[in-house]
Amino acid sequence: QLQLVESGGGLAQPGGSLRLSCVASGLTVDYYSIGWFRRAPGKEREGVACISRSDGSTNYADSVKGRVTISRDVAKNAVYLQIDSLKPEDTALYYCAALNHYGQCRLQEYGYMYWGPGTQVTVSS
Repeated sequence: QLQLVESGGGLAQPGGSLRLSCVASGLTVDYYSIGWFRRAPGKEREGVACISRSDGSTNYADSVKGRVTISRDVAKNAVYLQIDSLKPEDTALYYCAALNHYGQCRLQEYGYMYWGPGTQVTVSS
């Protein structure tokens, strides 16, 4: 059964850090491009970061560039999202998703076939 499961969310203070995990089963994370997306209250879901299947290259949204790092561990079949210098505007439900595409990954949702249920991140003092 193909599944993505996120974890690592929670309540964090501004300026803090969180590391989100996306563990895959039924697919291998180096055979799919993996993206992280988020939906903040009252907003559309947006792409945050992605890592390409082909060469492991990464792409980041301008809003998080410099604060976020995406990485993958093929042995654990997992992709991680490290978020530093957390801001209240990072509060959102974070999802990982898998894209069967050999080229550069993308931050737009189209084509992402498999999605996890999400993990909530709340940044508040």
